[in-house]
Order: sequence, then C-alpha cells, then structure tokens
Amino acid sequence: MNSLKYIIPFLIFSSFIVDCNQTEGSDKNNGYKAPEKPIIQSRIDSVKYKAEIFRLDTLFTKLYKANVFNGNVLIAKGKDIIYQKSFGYSIKESNKLLNDSSIFQLASVSKVITGVATLILYEQGRLNIDSKVSDILADFPYKNVTVKHLLSHRSGLPNYTYFCAEYLGDTVCRLSNQQMLDIMIKHQPKAYLNPGLRFNYSNTNYALLALIVEKIAKKSYSTYLKEELFTPLGMNHSYTALNIDSTKEHLTCGYTNKFCCVPNDRYDGVVGDKGIYTTTYDLFLLSTALYQKRLLAHTTQQLAYTPHSKEIKTHNYGFGWRMRNMNDSAKEVFHNGWWHGYRTSFHRRLKDSLTVIVLSNRLNSSVYATWKIYAAIDGPQASGVKPETEEE
Repeated sequence: MNSLKYIIPFLIFSSFIVDCNQTEGSDKNNGYKAPEKPIIQSRIDSVKYKAEIFRLDTLFTKLYKANVFNGNVLIAKGKDIIYQKSFGYSIKESNKLLNDSSIFQLASVSKVITGVATLILYEQGRLNIDSKVSDILADFPYKNVTVKHLLSHRSGLPNYTYFCAEYLGDTVCRLSNQQMLDIMIKHQPKAYLNPGLRFNYSNTNYALLALIVEKIAKKSYSTYLKEELFTPLGMNHSYTALNIDSTKEHLTCGYTNKFCCVPNDRYDGVVGDKGIYTTTYDLFLLSTALYQKRLLAHTTQQLAYTPHSKEIKTHNYGFGWRMRNMNDSAKEVFHNGWWHGYRTSFHRRLKDSLTVIVLSNRLNSSVYATWKIYAAIDGPQASGVKPETEEE
C-alpha cells in the first residue's frame, strides 16, 4: 500500500491550531491559580514517526477488518501526536461514522480524573488524605476508612452496584451519589474487609470521593471538574453524565459486540467512579498537562504513582492509577474501563512521556491489548509479551 494513506489523517490534524498561551484563574477563597494549558505540538512530524505510524495503522486496520475493534485511537510521545484515527460507527443505526470529535463515556477511566481532582484539593492544602471519611461526610458509618483508603481501593467497602439494588425498589429510576451515601448510612451494608487490610477494587470508593470533592470545594462535582480541570486545560468537549445533553453532536452510543445499543440504567446518576464523557484529544490534553507538571506537582504525581498495595506482586494500584513494571525504567501507569457498551484504555509510560488512548463504543476486548500497541511503537526490538493485568 501507499504509505501516504497512513499519513493523511495526521496532516489533516496538523491544521488545528492550539492556543498555548498560559491561562490563569483564581479561587476567591485561597488565591489558587488554575493550571496552565499544556503546550502541545501543532504539527505532526510524519517523517520522524513514519515507521511507528505504519505499524500502528497496520495493527488497528487489521483489528477493524477482523470486526474486533470499533473506536478512536490517539498515540502521543510527549507533546507530539504520532497517530490519531477513527474506526467504525458512532451511531450504527444511522450509519454515522466516528471522527476525531466523537465523545465517549470513559467508564472506569473516570477514576483517573476523580483522583486528580482529589489530589488538586490535597495539593492546595484543603484536604488531608489521611483524614477519616466520617470527619468529612456527616454520619458516614465506617469510622476507620480514610480518604487514602478510598484512593487506593483499600477501604474494604462493598460495591454500591450490588448492595443498592436491595433498597431501591421501583421508585428510583436514577440513583445519585448522595442517595447512595444515604443508603450506606441507613442500612450499613457489611464491609467486605477491614480498612487497610488489602486491595479490593470497589466503585463505591470513587463515588464517595466525588462527594468529598463537592464537600471540600463547595460546588458540584460537575462544576468543579469544569472550572478546575476542563476549562483551564482546554478540554472543551468533556462532561459528566449529569451535565451532558443526550442529543449533543458527536455523542456516541455504546454497543454490544452484536451492535445492540446498550441503554442507560439507574446507576448512571452516580459519578466519580465512571460517568465522564470526553474525546481522545481532551484526554491527551490531560495527559500532557500531567507530564508537563502544569496540573499537579511532581511530588504529588509520585504519590499517585506509588504502589499502595504491596501484597500485589505483578501489578499494583496507586491513587487513581493502576501500574506495572514498578521496579524498572519502563514504569506504566494506566486505567481501563467497561460500562454500557464502552471499553476504554488510558495508558502512560513515564520514561518517554508516552500516551496511549483507545476509546471504544463497542464491547471489543481488543481495547485492552495495549501490549500490541507498545510493540508497534517500539518496533522489532520490542518483546511483545502480553502482561498479566486486570481488564478494568
């Protein structure tokens, strides 16, 4: 094939001009300055990355033609986007195709953003992560659970998607974070483990963190994200499930493998653990801001990337990030997601500021095979060995 075919999407992308001027805002209560917009590359060096572009496009084209991938991809090294492309349908029923502006539900990748929001408050000195949750959220009945336990999934709390069903009946069509907390206060479902005992992944942890962000910031979770992250970083196509218009242009539908649209349910009103909608490009802006330390300081990020469950040997969890290769220069921090037909993958290799974003609106497990992407990026010298890790 003519290699120009693989380069055209990147030349098109290079026509977008990114405003790299520093933007500042202030919190009237403490003089907090909003993060500066990340500096990104406005042109793609298609010659420099020609080999990587060819291998990546070969990989994703093969997956698409095999009917095992439908979604958007963005791969970047530092501020350079080296590959960005769309494959398949945004809305299958109307034959609407995906494009660079397509908006996806992030599913559990939303935990990364909730973790960042929590750590912004920590960095501002407004939140002590060693504080007990019961000191922040009134009447919270699990007295020894701390904010740190929530961030690292060591609270031992049960998953709200399981225990809430018993108490909702048929009257609640859309559960909220506060209603979830009210159920915990009133019925006190039994904890799975004592806090701090060991890692136990639970969506409840990050739904509670969204409430803590609201309590400390004195504004809704959606408003906080918009004012403190999305707007300052130029993430102009990012929303939560609570403030996105279902008729919004470029919003995708989530599908099963057989392209049956997956409807929302009563748990879509709970956010923090999921519920953020965005594009591959907006997520790239977040990753770049972190690499450039324009959002969180280096020491705060190191805290987030530190393994907090040492009983796990092959991989681990920090604050909002899974990780592997903890003891060498190829350390990778990431999160995957799966919700209502969406499968998502957001991976970052710290040594070379690599960003890998794969967002799918179809239940294709190929989204999680990022080891193949690393092999395509690194070339023939890459091992291509499949790592052992969870899907979500």
